[in-house]
Amino acid sequence: MEFRLIIDKDREEEVIVYAHKNTDKIEKIKAIVCEKAELLKGYLENDIVLLTFDEIYCFAIERGRLYALTKDKRLLLKERLYQIEERIDGDFIKINQSCVVKIDKIERFSASFGGALKVKLKNGYTDYVSRRQIKTIKERMGI
Repeated sequence: MEFRLIIDKDREEEVIVYAHKNTDKIEKIKAIVCEKAELLKGYLENDIVLLTFDEIYCFAIERGRLYALTKDKRLLLKERLYQIEERIDGDFIKINQSCVVKIDKIERFSASFGGALKVKLKNGYTDYVSRRQIKTIKERMGI
């Protein structure tokens, strides 16, 4: 496979892919280009992993550090949660002071002892919804 980058300030930006067949990699490239998806840098041990917002189930603060949780990975981010909140679109919703989840990755809500609302994501991650956010979540979810 060959990669070429031509920088020309006078031309409109375009991406052209020549391939033998359509693959998952090509679909990811297409999603990134067509949706103008921003990439996040996540750190997994000594590796840097590039993520799109579509891959992310939630952003959660644990022990003072921000993590992006995907289907099967937990990646450290070097940004603050408020910086991420400025960049995300309407697909995400804040459930408490330290967690923002992607709406279509929510598996279910359940009530726990004392009336607290608990959210479970499709990747198995669970967290509590703060009382301040319940009204907003109900409005966004149409409940």
